[in-house]
Parts: sequence; structure tokens; C-alpha cells
Amino acid sequence: MLNPALTGNYRGYKECHINPDWLLLYKVQDDILILTLQRTESHSDLF
Repeated sequence: MLNPALTGNYRGYKECHINPDWLLLYKVQDDILILTLQRTESHSDLF
């Protein structure tokens, strides 16, 4: 599955749809997953 990097305020992060309107944002750096839970919101609330 293709998962391009985000831009703007979420530059460097990628998104994973947990449900159709519930996103998980994550970052992979030097082949290490950096998972920081800041908040969970709908797609429209985040963007």
C-alpha cells in the first residue's frame, strides 16, 4: 500500500486510516518507527 509523506504542519509524517475517518499519524526515521500519539481526530478536523 502506498503511503506518501504529508506536507504542511505534518511534514515528514505519514498517515494510516484506522477507520475511514480516523487517522493515525506516524514518522519513520532511519528505518525506525517513531510513534507519538498527540491526538486522534477525523480527517476533516486534522486537515
